[in-house]
Amino acid sequence: MQKTGAEHSSEFRIFETEEFRKALSKLGPPRFLPKKLATYVYPQLRQAPHYGPNIRKLQGYEPPTWRCRIGPYRLFYTVDNEKRIVFILTIDDRKDAYR
Repeated sequence: MQKTGAEHSSEFRIFETEEFRKALSKLGPPRFLPKKLATYVYPQLRQAPHYGPNIRKLQGYEPPTWRCRIGPYRLFYTVDNEKRIVFILTIDDRKDAYR
């Protein structure tokens, strides 16, 4: 029996939370963000959400939380390795992100 693409895919799926969508809409003017997310960030997170030049694991967070630097913005997410899902939690301007 032949497997479907989803069954044997090694890629992670991306799930955007409602909090992330609200935060993204509040950022407003940076028109480069949606394009950057679609062409660079999401493909990178699908392949290797734990590694990359702009990816860091945050210390002291439970469940383990990661951040991805996108210019002056920070994207925060968690990873379910068992189900192979990346949960995008929120995005914020760097000046407000760590408060």
